[in-house]
Amino acid sequence: MPQLAQRVGRAKPSAIMVIASKAKQLKAAGRDIISFSIGVPNFLPGEHVYAAAREALGHDSGQYGSNRGAEPLLDAFLKHIEALGFSGYGHANLSIGIGAKQVLYNLAEALLDEGDEIAFAAPYWTTYRDIADIVGAKVNVLHCGPDQDYKLTPTQLDAALARKPRVFLFNNPSNPTGMVYTREEIAALADVLAKHPDTWIITDDIYNSMVFDGIGYHNFVHAKPELRERLVFVDSVSKTYGMPGWRVGLLAGPEAVAKAVTTLNSNHITSIPEVITAAAVAAFAGPQDIPQAKCAEFAARRDTVVAALNAIPGVSCPRPQGAFYAFPDVSVAFGKSHNGTRISNDVELCAALLEAKGVACVPGSAFGEPRGLRISYTCPAAQLQPGLDRIQEFFAELA
Repeated sequence: MPQLAQRVGRAKPSAIMVIASKAKQLKAAGRDIISFSIGVPNFLPGEHVYAAAREALGHDSGQYGSNRGAEPLLDAFLKHIEALGFSGYGHANLSIGIGAKQVLYNLAEALLDEGDEIAFAAPYWTTYRDIADIVGAKVNVLHCGPDQDYKLTPTQLDAALARKPRVFLFNNPSNPTGMVYTREEIAALADVLAKHPDTWIITDDIYNSMVFDGIGYHNFVHAKPELRERLVFVDSVSKTYGMPGWRVGLLAGPEAVAKAVTTLNSNHITSIPEVITAAAVAAFAGPQDIPQAKCAEFAARRDTVVAALNAIPGVSCPRPQGAFYAFPDVSVAFGKSHNGTRISNDVELCAALLEAKGVACVPGSAFGEPRGLRISYTCPAAQLQPGLDRIQEFFAELA
């Protein structure tokens, strides 16, 4: 029979979704499961978002929309990014996608030829590597361990950019670690980027509204405005507004890049639906009380999670300052056993934790850091402390 395209062989299922699916199966079978696995905010948008969607349904044209995005959405996004410190952008600098993931895939198609190099730090969001593999790009992973709070240093970046990668992909706040770069750290990295003009810069900053401790959100263009000529900022409504299922991602960048992504849209998604567009406009332009309240709630949860993890002998968890993740170094468990089950690595640790205690976490190796695991602490409030208690019990039982 005919063969599949080679790129399909390079595509892999999301490691995060594999764990989430296993947890759902166990729960359906009657197990008491607490999931710290999938990165969804687990809250819903305000009523004004639903009201806008209902109104749009009443006036649905049934027609195709704009490949770039409807003008009301582009206008709302421009106001949103102006509040983040991005000025001087117009509609020609913008484009949309079916979620930020599809925007990132389109950017890979637009900026990377087969064999080109893309550089990004580890721990990284799993999809970065998957997209690079599918488009045939070479990956240069810049390892940033817990000893440096999972943050990229200027020295590491300078060495990576000396190789002249086509793309440098940066994530702040970070999924999976929750780490946030300070103004000074961003400025230091921006100085390095300015020295290497041959590399496109993508900043995947979809957690920009979930920053704790007054540290603030900062981008390279704030420190070096000249970088905007080759920098693409990616955002979405998923995390900030509790709308991951609505699938709206956006970018702001050079006109040539936005045009390329818009052209790609014309060849596959065409547009996003009118109802979804209306909901996204309402999210950006409407009251921000729910996102602000949830940010404060997640900051408080962060404190609970980090305290519980760092109370486990041998476990170390750098303090995240954004998003809703913690990424502890759990390598102290490697080489030990739990009720006769040998644990040699992070995958075996997560499997044993799920089987023994009914707690689902994602192995760190899925993010390029096998000493850790990712905890997404957006579960129902009543499950948070019991889940942490079970993790502590598991480690106390290791022999």
